[in-house]
Order: sequence, then structure tokens, then C-alpha cells
Amino acid sequence: MDNEFRIEDFCVSITGNLLDALKVIDRDAEGFAVVLDENGTVCGTLTDGDIRRALLFGDTLESPLKKYTCTNFSFVGPKEGRANVLDLMQARSIQQVPVLDESKTLLGIHFLSHIIGHHNRPNWAVIMAGGKGTRLYPITKDIPKPMVQVAGRPILERLVLHLVSHGIEKILLSVNHLSHIIEDYFGNGERFGCQIEYLREDEPLGTAGSLSLLPEKPAHPLLVMNGDLVMNTDVGAMIDFHKRGSYFATMGVKPYHHEVPFGCVETENDSIISLREKPSLSMLVNAGVYVLSPEVLDEIPQNFLPITHVFEKAVETGKRCGSFLIEEDWADVGQIDDLKKAQGEI
Repeated sequence: MDNEFRIEDFCVSITGNLLDALKVIDRDAEGFAVVLDENGTVCGTLTDGDIRRALLFGDTLESPLKKYTCTNFSFVGPKEGRANVLDLMQARSIQQVPVLDESKTLLGIHFLSHIIGHHNRPNWAVIMAGGKGTRLYPITKDIPKPMVQVAGRPILERLVLHLVSHGIEKILLSVNHLSHIIEDYFGNGERFGCQIEYLREDEPLGTAGSLSLLPEKPAHPLLVMNGDLVMNTDVGAMIDFHKRGSYFATMGVKPYHHEVPFGCVETENDSIISLREKPSLSMLVNAGVYVLSPEVLDEIPQNFLPITHVFEKAVETGKRCGSFLIEEDWADVGQIDDLKKAQGEI
């Protein structure tokens, strides 16, 4: 959500005329105004194109703007991720999306120019999309796991759009199982607003091993993630966190809570010393999102290597590894029940 402006500067009353709306629109380069009703809640939107059409139809700038206000407009809630906002903009061919609360009060405005025009990053991203997805079989019999759909879109497409919304322009997809389906769908990435290249594994190399296939060593920290994630993680903030801490490698971590469904007993020398009824355990788990400094790649051979081994070795040798806390929505859909939850079936 863009907060670099005063949202009231984009507002005009439903009781005003086209000239009032034009004055609001003329304040910036977005060509857009939000129309408020008598109670100050949002009832529609108006663009410079709407005003031009009004004048072509014979109305004047003194004509009431209500006639040309679009009341069937697209909007999102305050918790909507930028990738979903970008997806909505592309689907509806719009460049502005108001952010409203439940009472239709204006909280902010997303602008396409702000999402993809001013936050481009030099960092590359690698998405691991080569697994067979055996835990999702038979769903993955004829389709790669990252191409399974959630809310009408392949998981991998949602990840690509999410990265683009955070300014990532170059994305490399590590592919193996049914790779032609992924390559036919994404092509060179042009229609998704980015450049897509492919790391083709002849045999599974693991999350770290596939990075040995990179065409060259990147000049900036590399973002790496699993291809079966549904998330709203602020990857830009994670990259910034990594750079500020001068870390060798950074792992995204997620709080995980588990309630033991039994009463737990602690003993000592065959004697009970304490009882805990259905205790709740809390810990941080690996979220499958990483930022690696370029020098990490110097230590990755071209053979099977899980990325967790890279972190284990780095910690053992005293290299600084960061943990970035992911507080936004996140789900790993590698298993049937997790996928059903993401799809809203559970």
C-alpha cells in the first residue's frame, strides 16, 4: 500500500461536479480520483478518461460527477499481498486499486507504477521447481507440483508475480520433472513482467546443488525459494535484512506451534516429578526462503546438496547466518492436507 502521499488529496465528494474531480486528478500523474459519499465512505472511482468521455458526450465541467462515477470498482483489504494486487490489476487491466476497510473507509491506494516502476532490485531469484511432488500423488502424476493451482492460479505463477511485485526482474526456475509444462507456460517471462531463465537438472541436485547450474555468479545477494510456497513474505525486506547484517546466508523462519494431544510426564529414577496436560510447543521452522551472498556459490559443487547443509557448514565454520522472521501469511503445500487448506477445502 502506498503511503507516500496524502490519500485525501485523491478524494472528491459525490456531490461535486466534473471540474472538482478534474482538480483532484490534476494534482498528480495518476489520473485517478476516489469518490466519497455524504458519510465520507468510498462509493466509486473516477479517471481522467471518464471525464474526457463526459465532455465528448456533451456534458460540461459544471455537470455532476455522479453520472460518470464507476460504482462497480475493484478494491482490496488492508492485508492483501502485493502479488495478489498485481494479479488483480493485470486481470482487470487497471492501474489503481483502493484499499478499504470493512466500512468502506479509504485506507490507501495501490498504484501499478509504484508496485513495479520504482522498486526494481538488481537481485536475482531462483525458484526450485524440479521436484516430483510424490507426496501430492496422484495430483502430480501429469503436472509438476509448482503448477498445481491455488485460487485459480498455479502456485509457481503466484510466486513469480509476488517476486515481480517486489522489484525482482530476473527469475531463474530450476526444473526437472515435467519441465516442458513449466517452460511452455512461462516462456521467457515477458508476459509476467520479468526475465525468466531455466536451470535444467539432468538429475535431481537438491536446493543448493542446482545453484551450481547458474550461468554466472551474481553480483548481488541471491534470493532462493521452494516452488511449493503460498506466501505474502516481504522478500525485499528480507534482502535488506541480509545486507544490513552482512550475513553469509540468511534463512527465512516461521513460528510453529504444536499442541501435544496427551498429558506429558517427566520422571527421574522411575519417580514422577511433574505432569503437563497437553502442553503447547513453540519453535522456529525453516520456511524454505533464503538469501545467499554471492560467495556462497563458490562452495557449492555440481552434485546433490540440500541447502540446509550449506547453513550447517557455515555455522560450524563460524560464518554469520541470519534468521529473518516471517510474520505474513505463509503455507508450504507439499502435502495433500496442506494443499487442501490452501485451496480452502479444509
